[in-house]
Amino acid sequence: MFQTLDHFLKSWEYEAGATQKLLNNLTDESLKQEITSQNWTLGRIAWHTVTAIHIITSNTNLTFEAPSKDFPVPTSAQFIADSYQQASNAFVQALKTQWTDFTMKECIEFIGQQMPNGSLLLFLIQHQTHHRGQMTVLMRQAGLTVPGIYGPSKEEWAQFGMEAPQM
Repeated sequence: MFQTLDHFLKSWEYEAGATQKLLNNLTDESLKQEITSQNWTLGRIAWHTVTAIHIITSNTNLTFEAPSKDFPVPTSAQFIADSYQQASNAFVQALKTQWTDFTMKECIEFIGQQMPNGSLLLFLIQHQTHHRGQMTVLMRQAGLTVPGIYGPSKEEWAQFGMEAPQM
């Protein structure tokens, strides 16, 4: 659980930047990439990541403009990336102007349970991280370059003239 707004905002800055790097590497064609026809496509996961910012925080008293409908999935990778940037910026601005450290301790109902806002914000980051992992697998399958998130990617290791460590 985040105890202070500043701590969350510093964490969000890094995590949102990492998500933005992934979304910026998508192409219109890659949005169709799927593991199976029963699973979400790369585009659906990417768009869900955009809309989740507003959806997850919708039970709080935050008000900001951001997409909140998961469907239909846009067919433009640039639109998805731009929408994420807009949603993230609006979310951060809303937090800075509408919440305080005290608000982090206030409880809301989320998925049938009472939860402090600071825990909800942790859930938001973890949810985004989960979907980033899914996107990186589908990006590799689509032949896209995957940027490093918590360390260099395979391609970034190669830029350093090194081989990626074997897992």
